[in-house]
Amino acid sequence: MTLRTIIIQAALLLTVVTAQAQRTNNNGPFVRGIYQNRVNPDDPVRQAKPGILIIGTGENIRVVSAFSGNSKGGMAYTNAVNNYRKRLGDTIRIYSMVIPIASQYYTPLSAQNLSVDEKSTLDGMYARLVDVKGIDVYTPLGMHADEHIYLRTDHHWAPLGAYYAAEAFAKEAGVPFHDLSWYDKKTIHNFLGTMYSVYTKDPEVGKAPEDFDYYVPRNVKYTTTAITYRLGKKRQTVGQNAPKEVSFFRNYGDGNGAAYCTFMGGDANTTKVVTSTKNGRKLMIIKDSYGNAIPGYLFYSFEEIHVLDFRYFPNNVITYVKENGITDILFAHCISLAYAQATGVGLQKMLDR
Repeated sequence: MTLRTIIIQAALLLTVVTAQAQRTNNNGPFVRGIYQNRVNPDDPVRQAKPGILIIGTGENIRVVSAFSGNSKGGMAYTNAVNNYRKRLGDTIRIYSMVIPIASQYYTPLSAQNLSVDEKSTLDGMYARLVDVKGIDVYTPLGMHADEHIYLRTDHHWAPLGAYYAAEAFAKEAGVPFHDLSWYDKKTIHNFLGTMYSVYTKDPEVGKAPEDFDYYVPRNVKYTTTAITYRLGKKRQTVGQNAPKEVSFFRNYGDGNGAAYCTFMGGDANTTKVVTSTKNGRKLMIIKDSYGNAIPGYLFYSFEEIHVLDFRYFPNNVITYVKENGITDILFAHCISLAYAQATGVGLQKMLDR
């Protein structure tokens, strides 16, 4: 065998090995860990207004909010979360879940200049956390982007997206988690959400309602108690009602645009769920509305789940933690709100009251 032949064969072998490594690293829709849109990369795009993109046509039409952040943003949020760690000490497990919005997964190639990729922002925010575990939901959501994980006509994710995020959290928290075979699927038909009713009123979107599917756990007992807040003209909390036993899952009929309020009736309350899971773990979820869809998947995982919205909770959060024996805290916010200065300010206020 000549030296030339050896060199050629070695080069061919290196090419094969490199290709295999690339295929191995290209896990589904990811190339070297970066999500690549393979769901609707060639769909047409039009702007309903700056920052609001209408993607595709017909029954698969979708409306998304563009993202405009950068890798150095979200400082107020990460500073506030780090302050929770400082103030609460190291006896409580603290996690941060920053949730990508739909534009991350469904912006076609022709509109990539209209919405910033969210990965560097997520990485930057998690890198600044100190002794707080960042929950990677960017990856599992990307792996399931061809499923109904985001609502097409609403600014929220779909309950199925929250399921995959809850699964990732439960794994990091080291608690039990059951798959969807343990749940009853419920469907609200002909749902048109806020991306139609509030942001666009677009006739094409109005002709393409979707199913709102959610999942109710079986074979676990739970009771739900809520403190409902009274709001002023600027939606600030001006009072609160006495704790009352309520249904965690509310009933909405077909065609109701408020279907996302299925979970706890919306945001303006503090909710406590006591489950038949007895493991000594008591979770507090501090969230925006994206977090509403998460708790229902964790009834098998925690003994108690307390859900607080930073925009309405009027009391001192440290006092609440101590009075309720909280063992775990999960911050669950979509990236748009986590990035916003006001969110960090609101989280800090709950510490300082």
